[in-house]
Amino acid sequence: MATFGNLSDRLADTFKNLRKKGTLSASDVDGTVREIRRALIQADVAFDVVKEFTGRVRERALGDEVNKALNPAQQVVQIVNDELVQILGGEQRRLEFAKTGTTIIMLAGLQGAGKTTLAGKLSKWLIKEGHTPLLVAADLQRPNAVTQLSVVAEQAGAAIYAPEPGNGVGDPVKVAKDGVAYAERNQHDVVIVDTAGRLGIDEEMMKQASKIRAAINPHEVLFVIDAMIGQDAVNTAKAFQEGVDFTGVVLSKLDGDARGGAALSVASVTGRPIIFASTGENLDDFEPFYPDRMASRILDLGDILTLIEQAQSAFDEEEAMKLAEKFATDTFTLDDFLKQMQQLRNMGSIKKMMGMLPGMGQMKEQLDNFDESELNRTEAIIQSMTRAERQNSKLLNGSRRLRIARGSGSTVTEVNQLVNRFEQAAKMMKTMAKGGMPQIPGMGPIPGGRPKMPKKNAKKKGGSRSGNPAKRAAEAKGITAAPAAPTGGGFGLGKGGAKGQPSEDDMATIQRMLGGQG
Repeated sequence: MATFGNLSDRLADTFKNLRKKGTLSASDVDGTVREIRRALIQADVAFDVVKEFTGRVRERALGDEVNKALNPAQQVVQIVNDELVQILGGEQRRLEFAKTGTTIIMLAGLQGAGKTTLAGKLSKWLIKEGHTPLLVAADLQRPNAVTQLSVVAEQAGAAIYAPEPGNGVGDPVKVAKDGVAYAERNQHDVVIVDTAGRLGIDEEMMKQASKIRAAINPHEVLFVIDAMIGQDAVNTAKAFQEGVDFTGVVLSKLDGDARGGAALSVASVTGRPIIFASTGENLDDFEPFYPDRMASRILDLGDILTLIEQAQSAFDEEEAMKLAEKFATDTFTLDDFLKQMQQLRNMGSIKKMMGMLPGMGQMKEQLDNFDESELNRTEAIIQSMTRAERQNSKLLNGSRRLRIARGSGSTVTEVNQLVNRFEQAAKMMKTMAKGGMPQIPGMGPIPGGRPKMPKKNAKKKGGSRSGNPAKRAAEAKGITAAPAAPTGGGFGLGKGGAKGQPSEDDMATIQRMLGGQG
């Protein structure tokens, strides 16, 4: 996650040095804690939080749980992970809904924190969860705030209540109160009230927010805070807590590249949990906040659970079963390939998903250079094909590929590369669907896979390389007398060859997949 990128790098370097030691002395622990302290302060974490955090880490690192551990370095990493989870709020706190009637959610925060956009993200998330939210435009000060909320509501597919034009016109307290009544009459089970912000903390803003809260009596007051504003995050949170109070925090702009460590301080300083996190500009870049998962991301330990959840929400189980059947029956087409790629894109940014894998922080440069627009080019090439060509890639001769290249704004080489990747993927998945385990180019044999096809029956170009004539004759005799190989190829091929052996075309295909000349 970009906001915590520098912090992650500093902590990773610290632990890398720690892992080189078989045992840890008190000086080793002190040196590690010192580096952690520097990393946190440099990341803008509040000093009081840093002091308390490093104190607990040092105390536990010098305790018996590390001294008696088989791997002290890993034990220290676990301690740091545990303490990070604590300063991020401990356990995940879910949004609390009213037991009966309409749930009222009020958004508060400084201007520019992203409240209006977040209102759309929250409403879209609620719709996916089966709710019927209503957005209430109670920010009547900021120019075009009502218009922006209307656009966001339309994009999210949510209803909106906006009786006043805004731009300084209208009473925000009355709009908020009437909006709640409107939601109850029209059977919206959740109402989200977007309130005004200011460029800084002032008494007028606090009074207005307090009046709105008193008028609508919300079940949740979510304080939206920009993760990139540094130490002011803590001061702003304290001021809002004293002036209005809030029940939970939403971190916005976690995809930024500024030092966002102050966001780590909010839950610890205010005692209020972080409930949601906004990780991008799109309305889908929004997720519930899990302290343990965020700690794992910061320590480059990955976030596999979130990745699985995103995959489950993006992929249709019934379609997956149909796809598996197509793999097994050799009916997988470029149309299916395109659908799978589009489903993958529905999960969000490929870079973000790859960043959730453990250890990907060590491949930061490769991730930064990853070109997601390659998916757009691939999609353009496939969509430039006729339906018959997508159903049967064997039809793609030279002239057709030239036409496709011109139609998609690509080159014939790019079309050829796509077709080759598709054919290799189709054959590989067919083998796996039948229980086989093909060898992936550049990786060598995969443990547990089918044995590789013996090459003793293959005709050698150069014969034996031995300089001894008698030995060459013996080796040639041994080759001739070699037992027949098992039927069926390791790639699920071998339909046309004698005794179940792959045909010459099959062997040429396998050689191309393994990186040979074919």
